[in-house]
Amino acid sequence: MADAPPDPGRSRKHAEAKVALSTASVYPESTANAFEIAARLGYDGVEVMVWTDPVSQDIEALRRLSDYHGVPVLAVHAPCLLITQRVWSTDPWTKLQRAKAAADRLGASTVVVHPPFRWQRGYARDFVRGVWRMADETDVRFAVENMYPWRYRDREMQAYAPGWDPTDEDFRHFTVDLSHTATSRSDALGMAGRMGDRLAHVHLADGRGSAKDEHLVPGRGTQPCAELLHGLAARGFTGHVVIEVNTRRAMSSAEREADLAEALAFTRTHLAVADLAAGGPGGGLRNRR
Repeated sequence: MADAPPDPGRSRKHAEAKVALSTASVYPESTANAFEIAARLGYDGVEVMVWTDPVSQDIEALRRLSDYHGVPVLAVHAPCLLITQRVWSTDPWTKLQRAKAAADRLGASTVVVHPPFRWQRGYARDFVRGVWRMADETDVRFAVENMYPWRYRDREMQAYAPGWDPTDEDFRHFTVDLSHTATSRSDALGMAGRMGDRLAHVHLADGRGSAKDEHLVPGRGTQPCAELLHGLAARGFTGHVVIEVNTRRAMSSAEREADLAEALAFTRTHLAVADLAAGGPGGGLRNRR
């Protein structure tokens, strides 16, 4: 009889990485519902997407939700989206300072930040130096996330500066997002390899290479989600793996939870493969160029 697969539920996996639920993954349900769902499904914590939901902007409300559900806040996603340009100020540096303060008060170790938009010229000019200055002032990790070029039909626009690929610059910490590697049509394992030991945070989702940022449940697209997780486990990754998927098309709350349970099981199962040789699938992430 074959060995039973690793238990993807609440039992501890071999890897030390924690698996968190992005509060964005429950949209159009609320931030408060994300804490409840994370607790019910057995996630290790949440990443709070700070956006137009007032609760996501309210540190005391987030703390009460965390305490009530017994679900820690592991990361804070700064309000970097087009729809959050006026959340926590219109000044991008103020946004990062408030995200850092929120992380400190909530006990989160990581602030996720996007590269600037090209029209944020002053912010873009000082972004690399400014993120380093902020990182030098705190133990909170500012993990800069890979993005993608914007495409419409046969046209492509570079919307981010210095660029959508943060590995072109020198940052202390990175976030790799596998839906974004799909949209940019990048080599996900190659990007993670360039990030090396500075890869501190993972947004796990899938995609098929569409011009749209799909954020599919892992395993439903073309991205090497399993291989990346194997490589992280093999090297003893201790950062966070955050499920950041799009469940807007779910026909009910039960269907949404089923998707989020599937994503958690996929992640836990593949992170549990901790005994791969360094040269196994994804095992050479640290030195891959």
